Amino acid sequence: MSETYHLDALAFGPHPDDVELCCGGLLLNLADQGYQTGVVDLTRGELGSNGTPELRAEEAAAAGKVLGLSVRENLGLPDGWIHPWSGYEEPPAEKAAHSHLARVVEVLRRLRPELVLIPWHETRHPDHRATSELLTKALFFAGVRKFETDPPSERFVPRQVLYYQMRYRFHPSFIVDTSAVSERKMEAVHCYSSQFQRTNDTAATLINSNLALQALESRDRYYGAMLGVTHGEPYLCRNTLGMTDPLSFFRDNPFTQPHFFEVAP
Repeated sequence: MSETYHLDALAFGPHPDDVELCCGGLLLNLADQGYQTGVVDLTRGELGSNGTPELRAEEAAAAGKVLGLSVRENLGLPDGWIHPWSGYEEPPAEKAAHSHLARVVEVLRRLRPELVLIPWHETRHPDHRATSELLTKALFFAGVRKFETDPPSERFVPRQVLYYQMRYRFHPSFIVDTSAVSERKMEAVHCYSSQFQRTNDTAATLINSNLALQALESRDRYYGAMLGVTHGEPYLCRNTLGMTDPLSFFRDNPFTQPHFFEVAP
C-alpha cells in the first residue's frame, strides 16, 4: 500500500525545547530546502523548575518561527507522567481511544509525515525514555487498521523513522552536516530564556548552568569534526539503510576530511 504524505518531516519532543536542542539543525536544513516540517511537543513542561506553561508556549512559538516550521502542536500530556499504555489498565479498555498512545497515533495519522524524528530510549530524564517508548509503540499501531482513535483515523506508516541523540551517546547510522544553520539553531534554543538564563529569581538547574549551552555546542562540533565540517547532528536507524547508487551518494556527500572516528560497538 502506497502512503499519501502531508508533511515532509515531523519531530516529536517530550518538552518544549528538546527538539531544538537535539534535532533543530536537521529541521532548519530541511526547511531551507523547501520541505514542510513540523514539531509535536508531548507536554507543556509544567514541572519545569523555571518558567510557566504559558511562557513555554510563547517560547515554543518563537522558536518555531526561527526553525521555519509549517506545523507546531502540543498534546498537553501530563509532564512527569508520560505513559505508553495509559488507558489500558483494565480490559475492556473504554479509555483506550483517549490514551497517550492513541493521542500520538491520531496525530501521526492526521499529519502523515514522510520522515519522523523521535528521541533514542537511552537517556537521563524519565520522561524522555517514556517518550521514546510511547512513540515507538505509536509508530507501530499507527499502521494497525483496527487500532481506534478519537476521532477515527485511517492507518498510516511513515517512510522512515530516525532516532535523535539526547544526553547518552549512541553509534549513529549517519551524521547530518548542520554547519550552515548552527547559528540559527542556537537562536532557536535561546528563545527558551526561561530555561537557559539563570538569574537571582530562577532555580539552579542543569540546563541553565554555565556549561549547558557550551556542552551543546561541543557536542555538535564533535559530530561535525567526524565529517570534517564545523557542526553536525547524529541520527540512528533501527533498520539497515540501503542505496541504489553509492557513487552518486558519495559524490553528493563527500566529507573526505574527518578529524574523529568511532569504533564499532
